[in-house]
Amino acid sequence: MPGTLNTITDVEGVKVGHRTIIEGEDIRTGVTMILPHDGDLFRLRVPAAVYVGNGFGKALGFTQVQELGEIETPIGLTNTLSIHTVANGITDYILRQPGNENVRSVNPVVGETNDGWLNDIRGRHVTMNHVFEAIDNAKTGPVEEGSVGAGTGTSALGFKGGIGTASRILPEKLGGYTVGVLVQSNFGGVLTIDGAPVGEELNNHYLSSEVPYDVDGSIMIVIATDAPLLSRNLERLAKRAFMGIARVGGFASNGSGDYVIAFSTNKDVRIESEDTGSTQNYTELNNSDTTPLFLAAVEATEEAILNSLFMATTVTGDRGHTQKALPIDQVLGIMKKYDLLEN
Repeated sequence: MPGTLNTITDVEGVKVGHRTIIEGEDIRTGVTMILPHDGDLFRLRVPAAVYVGNGFGKALGFTQVQELGEIETPIGLTNTLSIHTVANGITDYILRQPGNENVRSVNPVVGETNDGWLNDIRGRHVTMNHVFEAIDNAKTGPVEEGSVGAGTGTSALGFKGGIGTASRILPEKLGGYTVGVLVQSNFGGVLTIDGAPVGEELNNHYLSSEVPYDVDGSIMIVIATDAPLLSRNLERLAKRAFMGIARVGGFASNGSGDYVIAFSTNKDVRIESEDTGSTQNYTELNNSDTTPLFLAAVEATEEAILNSLFMATTVTGDRGHTQKALPIDQVLGIMKKYDLLEN
């Protein structure tokens, strides 16, 4: 079942903050920050892993996450040409934390999608202050979705995309763990909802003869869980998110950067950066008990992508380009046609 809020923040301690940047007629972009907990992330790191479905992207910090299996900073999402600014902002944030005065290396983790259809992306309008504001805005509780933060100028599956989030809670007999997902959707395909060929019915999809459609784009997926998983099983969890992309009609085009980053907040697997001796002890879930988490990741990813579409608004931006929001009334009609809605 979904969590109480059906958001990534159903995983206790996780915070999300947006800084939406809408200025004049051509600036439609922003920053979204995900904080695994509210402590000093550099000194109390969380285990993590990444999975690259299609590597046409500019993800920063991912190789160190792959190598060491941990995250030491907040996770930033933004547009393609602003990732270095966001990385600098995250680095400054960490260096300014009390106790980090002697830190000489920081691995900021930043993902991106290209919002250049609606946003003056070459202007690189994201600043480090926007990063600080997104971090300061980060909170637990409800998460704003749609055309906000890093999703302000994005498009997905032929419609306005954006930020979406969802969660699933395992039954108590299977551990009662929570899996939360947040996406920045900006990719193409043939929109499918619960098996209904919505994109085909609306004649708005890749290879449609009547609609000019660019299938290239990207999606960033962030998975949080309170299950005690280390990097190896977190990578396995991250892989399953790709099945959620497929469920909604995505297929990882040549020019799509499709990335997943997963982390665990469970205190039994947190990683102390202080000198605690030459060994550390962890309590990790057995391989055989990860299966329900995998299903949770697939379902939450699928729903998070759909939420990014259903919550988005029509946006007009750079060069007069307009990306229309999903026509919800028509979609509901299609769902009824395929007998997928209750009366």
